[in-house]
Amino acid sequence: MQLLEMAIRKQFPPLYTSLGVYLPLITTNCAVLGVTILAIEDGYTYLESLVAALGGGLGFLFAMVLFCGVRRRVEEADPPEAFKGMPITLMAAAIVAMAFMGFAGVIENLFGV
Repeated sequence: MQLLEMAIRKQFPPLYTSLGVYLPLITTNCAVLGVTILAIEDGYTYLESLVAALGGGLGFLFAMVLFCGVRRRVEEADPPEAFKGMPITLMAAAIVAMAFMGFAGVIENLFGV
């Protein structure tokens, strides 16, 4: 979504301006749709779907707050000239994504599901 947003900003500035705040909302809608599709594919019951949706929402909130903190730290930092702008932002996002990979399998290990 971020790449699409950057492409629209560069190629179609009037479209980017007209979409305004609605462009990031598309990302949120994609997350909601993803949780719904996973619940259907895995055959969750109603209660399991509610727990998955709550967990997905809280996880998304946690990720956004974490990314905001990382982005603020990156903006305040003074990286080398070659890394200023988008390169340092992508590197920070990659490091945070690798940190989230550490959560893979936590539920299975804790509860033996």
